[in-house]
Amino acid sequence: MAKITMYSTQVCPYCIMAERLLAAKGFAITEKILIDKDPAKREEMMAKAGRRTVPQIFIEETHVGGFDDLSALDRAGKLDTLLGK
Repeated sequence: MAKITMYSTQVCPYCIMAERLLAAKGFAITEKILIDKDPAKREEMMAKAGRRTVPQIFIEETHVGGFDDLSALDRAGKLDTLLGK
């Protein structure tokens, strides 16, 4: 199963929507990193993703982006391939 890492905050509605979309596909977040609890993790996220907003989602080593990006991949039929389905 694909490793899915998501940088998130405790109160992020887009993070919840991303988790629901992945769950509907039969996948769960492997590692959720809460950047509001650890400022160093926010810096790490910005360095890896080049973005400041959450969620930032990685499938294996591929940076997917945020919920809108994840949803667009799904609509384009490319998310299943990335997840290894």
